[in-house]
Amino acid sequence: MPITPEQRDEIDRLRAATYTTRRATVPALEEILYQPIEVLDHGFVRVVDYMGDDSAVVQAARVSYGKGTKKVSEDAGLIKYLMRHRHSTPFEMCEIKFHVKLPIFVARQWIRHRTANVNEYSARYSILDREFYVPAPENLGAQAVVNRQGRGDLLEGEEAAGVLKLLRDDAEQVYGHYEEMLNHREDGTQIDPSRQGLARELARMNLTLNYYTQWYWKVDLHNLLHFLSLRADTHAQYEIRVYAEAMLDVVRRWVPAVFEAFSEYRLGGTSLSRTGMEVVKRLLAGEPVTQETSGLSKREWRELMDQLGRAE
Repeated sequence: MPITPEQRDEIDRLRAATYTTRRATVPALEEILYQPIEVLDHGFVRVVDYMGDDSAVVQAARVSYGKGTKKVSEDAGLIKYLMRHRHSTPFEMCEIKFHVKLPIFVARQWIRHRTANVNEYSARYSILDREFYVPAPENLGAQAVVNRQGRGDLLEGEEAAGVLKLLRDDAEQVYGHYEEMLNHREDGTQIDPSRQGLARELARMNLTLNYYTQWYWKVDLHNLLHFLSLRADTHAQYEIRVYAEAMLDVVRRWVPAVFEAFSEYRLGGTSLSRTGMEVVKRLLAGEPVTQETSGLSKREWRELMDQLGRAE
C-alpha cells in the first residue's frame, strides 16, 4: 500500500485548500500537487512544493546578460541556448520539493547525489512498516557477463520462482524478528508486557535493504536535471530509473520549455571526446576507419559506434 489512510487524509486536506498568491504558479503542476505517482510495488513520488517556472530561468539569465538581452528573440530560444552551452546558474533559480517512498537500496544509490536537501524517515524514532520490494518477474535479471554492475538475461522457471520465494521469505522473517526484538507488533500492540524490548535504533539493523524508507528531497532545477540525466538513462538500474522517469514527467509539467531543451540536448543528445570527434570527421570525409586505426580503445570504439547508430 503506497499511501497510508493518514497520508491520504492529509493529501485530501492539502488539495482542498486554496491560496491567493502573487508568486508564479504552474497550472499543469498544480494539477498533481501533493498527489502520489506510484512507483514499483509500494513506492511513490509526489511534489509537495515548488518555486519558479520557465520565466524564472529566463529572468535570471537576462539579469546576468544585462542590456544586450533585449535582442534575445524568445524565451524558449534563450533556454535552449543556456542548455546547449551549459550555463547552469539560471536553472538554479527554480526549486522543487519531493516526498519519495523508495526501497532502502535505491535510497543508498540516490543519496550519492549530494546536491539536495534531504530529511529521511527516522527508524530510531518510528517503527518501519512491513513493506518490502520484490521485483516483478520481467525485471529479475541474472548478472551480466560484460557489465559487472548490471543485469543480463532474465531468470526463468524454477530458478526465478526460487529467487522470488527467497526474497519474500527472508523479508517476512526479518520483519518478524524485528517485531520480536522491539516487543511490538506492526499494529502497535505489545507482544509481551513483561518485556521492555530492544531500542528501535538497534532493532532496525536486522531489516533487509529491500524494505521501504521515505524522505523529503528538495533540489534546484539544475541539480535535478543532472540527477535525471544519469538516473533516467537506459544504463541506470531499473529500480531507480523508474523514479527518475516519474520525475521527468513532473519536470515536463513544471517547466515545459526547459524540459524540451533538456530532452533535445541532454537526453537525446551526446558528447564526444576529442579523438571521437576526429573519428567522426574522418568518417564524414569518406575515410575508412577501424577501431585499430581510430586511436580509441575497444570500449570507446564500441560506445562511439553505438552513439552513431553504426553498432555491428
